[in-house]
Amino acid sequence: MADTTAPRPFVVISGKAVHDAVHGREKELLDLVEHGYRLHGDGRTVNPPSYFLRFPEEPANRIIALPASVGGDVAVSGIKWISSFPANVDKGIPRASAVIVLNDQETGYPLACLEGSIISAVRTAASAAVAAVKLGAGRPKPARLGVVGTGLIARFVHAYLVAAGFAFEEIGLFDHSAEHARGFAGYLERADARRVTVHDDLEGLVRSADLLLFATTAGTPYVEDPNWFAHHPLVLHVSLRDLSPEVVLDSCNVVDDIEHCLKAATSVHLAEQATHNRDHVHATLYDVLTGTFTPPGDRTVVFSPFGLGVLDLVVSRHVYDRTTAGVVVDDFFHELSRYGG
Repeated sequence: MADTTAPRPFVVISGKAVHDAVHGREKELLDLVEHGYRLHGDGRTVNPPSYFLRFPEEPANRIIALPASVGGDVAVSGIKWISSFPANVDKGIPRASAVIVLNDQETGYPLACLEGSIISAVRTAASAAVAAVKLGAGRPKPARLGVVGTGLIARFVHAYLVAAGFAFEEIGLFDHSAEHARGFAGYLERADARRVTVHDDLEGLVRSADLLLFATTAGTPYVEDPNWFAHHPLVLHVSLRDLSPEVVLDSCNVVDDIEHCLKAATSVHLAEQATHNRDHVHATLYDVLTGTFTPPGDRTVVFSPFGLGVLDLVVSRHVYDRTTAGVVVDDFFHELSRYGG
């Protein structure tokens, strides 16, 4: 007898519902994202290359598709469709917008469509915070945080660094927009940051920070002098394209996934093109998590996360399983009889 099991109801989960499912659960999500990295390193995921839709007349804009599948106790497939239009900031709306579609592992039917920009920010921030903890395990606790690029992603990363146990005595900010830097300073003051300084000199900020966060929209490197990093900070290079090959080659480099990160003109990719090898990539974060690589304490350490779709799915599954605020579309699947009738 044929199996007539109906697909699960299709659910639309709004940004408000996503926010409610993740807000205040930062420590749980830090553990969840680390679990996602371990599943990926253990070969329990499928994470094809990201696909970039670009616009020749608007080269700064792009829309990216990140398909992925996660096994283990997550057991879901799906895709994130995320746009980056930097000029949105001047229009008073965030640069990035996204949706995520989850698919049932058993039937392949879509389970849900979730607002994806919050999920993307959460997994990016949690990834950076996990890396800061693990890569900095052999170093003194950083007292001075430097933030280059003061947008939404930087705000999420700061919140997750605090949730991970970091308490900074001073936070320095640099942004090409003084208005954006002042706005971020206001956020930090509301978040009870101890001392906040807006820098008008990028070199001074870099040289003053123990932990550096790059969260910009840069398309090409503009930080070119390795001497700026002579104090050997830990660098969270979330925006991927800020550092010149010279800075990369002078550092210990850890990535989330080698094949994914060494493409699309990232800084580590440009270093590969300059040297015709990958010797400058020392480890993945999974290697650090499993103890097979220990980052040096006497050298600049740069973490460059290309961003894995499997992490979006891990967080999305968490939201899907915990929210009751989704809107069920009862008649989304209509043609379910093979022969009609």
